[in-house]
This record gives sequence, structure tokens and C-alpha cells, in this order.
Amino acid sequence: MSQHKAKIEWKGGTPDYRLGKYTREHTWTFDGGLAVAASASPSVVPAPWSNPANVDPEEAFVASLSSCHMLTFLHVARLGGFQIESYDDEAVGEMTKNERGVPWISVVTLNPKVVYAGDKRPSPEQEAEMHHKAHDGCFISQSVKTEVKVAGFE
Repeated sequence: MSQHKAKIEWKGGTPDYRLGKYTREHTWTFDGGLAVAASASPSVVPAPWSNPANVDPEEAFVASLSSCHMLTFLHVARLGGFQIESYDDEAVGEMTKNERGVPWISVVTLNPKVVYAGDKRPSPEQEAEMHHKAHDGCFISQSVKTEVKVAGFE
């Protein structure tokens, strides 16, 4: 159907590389030209070898799930005849260890706050159904084994 690309670049090999003393800062460049400063999470690799000001893969994973859910929700709401004024989410990913002791993001909880405009407002049941449809239609949530919860709409 389509391809989606990201270019990842890292430079910073040092004589102490084999001792683990090297920067984890790198750059993500996307097809539109946007470059994003990235790094290992400071919860995984402490400073000075990581940069907490940069995006880390775990944050990006959570943001990707949240963004995809939101975009799909906006589409589902539009098809249902609802006007959305704003949509905010403070998504949280939980890192745990799997059965082999390997850390992974096992659960992402979305916390959407949707503000509707116009006269038509969904009932709580309709809003829950729209979130369910958004989850089922989100390409990213359908691509991962991580549990994705929508707070207040489980």
C-alpha cells in the first residue's frame, strides 16, 4: 500500500566507546525534511550520555500511538456528524519487564480530552464507541502488541 521512511543518523564514536562512554544523541530525519533531535531515555542511559531535552524512542512510541488514535478519532467523529473543536491527550506509557526479563512498554494509557462544537454532542456511550472504532482503525495500535487503553472508556 505505502512505505514510510525515517533516516536515523548518529556520529560520536569516541576512544571510550567500548567502555560505554559515548553519546546516545542522534537525529531522526523524515521524508518532509523535518529533523528531530533524539537520544536514549535518561531512565535507560543516564546523563551525560543521553540528553533529556531530546525525544527518546519510548516517548516517540507513546506519541505515535496517541497521534494515530487522535487522527482516527477525528475521522470517526466527523463521519458521525460531530464537530470537534479541540483534542488534547496526555498519554502515558508504562515500561515493565516481559516473561524473559526484557523491558518493554506493555501498556499505553491515552487520556483524551475532547471539546465538541456545534449543537450535536455524543452521549457517553457514543463517545466510547468512537474511541473503540478509533482504536480498531488506528494503524499503529493494530501494529503492536502493547495494550492501548483509553482512560474513562475501557
